Amino acid sequence: MISTWRRRRAGRRAAKEQQQGENGDMELITIPNHFRCPISLDFMKDPVTLSTGITYDRDSIEKWIEAGNHTCPVTNQVFRSLEPIPNHTIRKMIQDWCVDNQSYGIERIPTPRIPVSSTEVSEILSKITMASKREDQVWCQELVAKIKTLGKESERDKRCIVGSKAGSVISAAFETFSKAPSFDKNVAVLEEILSALTLLSPIDEEAKCYLGSAASLHCMVWFLKGGDLSARRNAALALNEAVSSNERVIDALAEIEGALEALVKLIKEPICPTATKASLMVIYHMVNSPVPNETILERFVDMGLVSLLLEILVDAEKRICEEALGVLDGLCSSDKGREKAFNNALSMPVLVKKVLRVTDLATEFSVSIIWKLCKNEKKEEGGGVLIEALQVGAFQKLLLLIQVGCAEKTKEKATELLKWLNLHRDRLECIDSMDFKDLKRPF
Repeated sequence: MISTWRRRRAGRRAAKEQQQGENGDMELITIPNHFRCPISLDFMKDPVTLSTGITYDRDSIEKWIEAGNHTCPVTNQVFRSLEPIPNHTIRKMIQDWCVDNQSYGIERIPTPRIPVSSTEVSEILSKITMASKREDQVWCQELVAKIKTLGKESERDKRCIVGSKAGSVISAAFETFSKAPSFDKNVAVLEEILSALTLLSPIDEEAKCYLGSAASLHCMVWFLKGGDLSARRNAALALNEAVSSNERVIDALAEIEGALEALVKLIKEPICPTATKASLMVIYHMVNSPVPNETILERFVDMGLVSLLLEILVDAEKRICEEALGVLDGLCSSDKGREKAFNNALSMPVLVKKVLRVTDLATEFSVSIIWKLCKNEKKEEGGGVLIEALQVGAFQKLLLLIQVGCAEKTKEKATELLKWLNLHRDRLECIDSMDFKDLKRPF
């Protein structure tokens, strides 16, 4: 029994010594300097040579150029061309070296895929334009799918595609196929285009114009109302691009039958966080336009959006919480919206809780909503909202907000709120007078 135990212990010791010896051997391996990128000093996985004759790892030199540098980091010479040329000789040498040192745990680097060129992308986009003019949906769908596949290969390829104005070309094709007398016959190609557009976000202004056309809007709403889950998600994302900072598109969207209801449904019956965020952003643009449309605001309020948003805010993630507060702030610009918020027991507890708890923008929205509710009631007798704000700790939160610092407009509203709360402090017996000691100085 003892002999067996000793043999096992000796075996473990020998294995440990062997492992230490192997690690020591690995430490003796030196990577040749010409296999290292001059910028990152790391092993080159995709060596490329530029016009100055120096070889770099593709990822490192592309980041260098994208940062606005047009000179060689080694020679300081100005690049005659910014197009990197694959150095197959160095890459083959690196791969052979990796194979020779496999016994030390070094893996062979894979042969990199040749990145897509702007010329190749331009040719595909030209064919997409041609296919849409011919209304050849099958050909167009194949070409858009190819663009989408290339965009998924790498961030570098995606940047090349976006830089080639792919968003505008594909959005124009979407408008063309949306103009068909019955676009439900073009569902396949339209779905493929919407899917591709989500990869190319954010799109340029020209692309937004195509998506903001009457035909495109009707088509996206059609998908929003009756498409499958993926199509509804992509339609919401595309609508968000189309309506951003464009009142004409907002008004046109509001006139489409069932559009507002479909947006609210995506929030009420969520299919994924991305779709919920996109729907909230579309509604945010609609209720916070420079010239608010009272009709749109009232329609959203009548759909029960105020109560829905307050329920979401109870335990929503940061991004959704921020967007929901932005929408609620817009809705509270209307009399109907404020009335709904007045009568909802969640309003003040939730809003006060979000101050200094989520993001700076969420805090600004929360203070703005509280200010709108209290300002409106301040004109009347009673002060019920102000009393409720005191009960849930609004005074302490606002005082802290001013002390830690915030945006100037938010600070003004917080200060005004503190004045109103101070006027009602005597009416709330559960509030200790010491809580208001900092308000003894005049504002």
